[in-house]
Amino acid sequence: MLKYTGHPLVDVGVATIAAFAGKRDPAELTEQDLDTVADYLTKHYTVNPMQSFLTTIFPNSGFVQPSYKRYPEKRLEYAEVMLRGYRSEAPRLDEPCVFCGEPAMMRAYREHVPLLGSVGVINFYAEGLPGLPVCGKDLLCVQTFPLGSIKCEGRVLFVHADNEELTYEFAKRFLNENRKAIHLIELAGTGGKITGAKYPKTVLVKTLLEIEHERREAREVAPCSVTAYWLTNYGTRADIDIFHLPLPITRFLRTATTAKYHTAWDALVNQAWHDLGTKEVDEGTITFRRNWLYENLFDLPQEAPSFLRRYFLRRPIRKAKGVRRNDPRLTYSLKDEAALVSWELMTLFLREVMNMDRSRIETIRQLGDRLANYVQTQDARLFNKVFLAQRYPQLRLELLRANTSVVKQGEPPLLTFDGFIEIFEEGEELARRDWSLARDLVLVRMIEQLHVAGWFKQHEEELEEAARDAATLDKRGLGQGL
Repeated sequence: MLKYTGHPLVDVGVATIAAFAGKRDPAELTEQDLDTVADYLTKHYTVNPMQSFLTTIFPNSGFVQPSYKRYPEKRLEYAEVMLRGYRSEAPRLDEPCVFCGEPAMMRAYREHVPLLGSVGVINFYAEGLPGLPVCGKDLLCVQTFPLGSIKCEGRVLFVHADNEELTYEFAKRFLNENRKAIHLIELAGTGGKITGAKYPKTVLVKTLLEIEHERREAREVAPCSVTAYWLTNYGTRADIDIFHLPLPITRFLRTATTAKYHTAWDALVNQAWHDLGTKEVDEGTITFRRNWLYENLFDLPQEAPSFLRRYFLRRPIRKAKGVRRNDPRLTYSLKDEAALVSWELMTLFLREVMNMDRSRIETIRQLGDRLANYVQTQDARLFNKVFLAQRYPQLRLELLRANTSVVKQGEPPLLTFDGFIEIFEEGEELARRDWSLARDLVLVRMIEQLHVAGWFKQHEEELEEAARDAATLDKRGLGQGL
């Protein structure tokens, strides 16, 4: 009876109604299913906790209109019009619905569909006519979408994926959470509000990974890109933020949580959680947590080098305005967390997120192995020299000196001319723009190999010196290329 239209508000509503009825295919929904949903909305949208929730979504609607407080029958009349327009006896306009093309039931305004204009305002509407023509079924879907969303910092967060199955899974999870919260608040009899969550990006990634874990176990569809909308329709502060995770990121996330990578991935995630207090509410005790690794995923791929440096090389952030004293990233330390460095996980990141050529990755790995062996057998000081190189000529000189040293001893070179060009240069002595990234990749491999070999246990002073000097450079603003 219903169908996906491609519009986020409608599609999340469709998925929520389907989840409410326990049917994955919205085409299988019946009028009785819609009646059941309409009955639930009529009961809960006209009282708290949902009524306060809807204030930010449908301001001035009959569900939240203060003037209707003394006239509950008016709320019920409004609910009848908004929620049951799919019935055959509902009125029809002589124009199609903008969402699905079926005959429209009414023209909708801001109180009916978020972020539209108000009644009488003709700006940005076709043919100079205010409002948008909407059919009864899609109007019910738009009214239902808040149940398939999550309240987050005074706004509503909902997810629309390229794959309809994933949209359904998000809506189903949020629906279950909302119904549970409504039930607990009603049992408490306090007339309280749904507390909701904080940090929408963290909520999005955490929920996505939970869903992807279940989908992978069930051998279901491949990953797809995901878009979340963080919306408020309240007063003069109406606004929307859009968070997008493209396919390379979601594919990386799904693979990173498989058996091959999950130990290394979980270790990085666990160190990125930031506890920001608790609150006693009707639903129980809520702990507000933010995960900085999850949040920084939304900066990819543009900020991939800094992401790699922060989480794979364990470089701490600098104290600055807006950074809390208990921010876990302030305490990242290669000295204490060398065990978290994983070449295998970083290789996955390079392939999926940065689309790096496999040949270059392999050449970098070989160089890292040879330099790690050189540091262990010939010159321990090379590690710090590579780690702290601020300019490309400085790095190039140190690597060439080490290469010359092993060649003079009759051993194979650390790297060939072609390999050096592939990793660091566009041409002879012409550095790549990403030379510092290549250096960081070499370091990741070196650190992993040195840690496995137990070298750091015997040379703690090398790590302490590197961490101290790196922190000094950061304070001076000279360490951004490290």
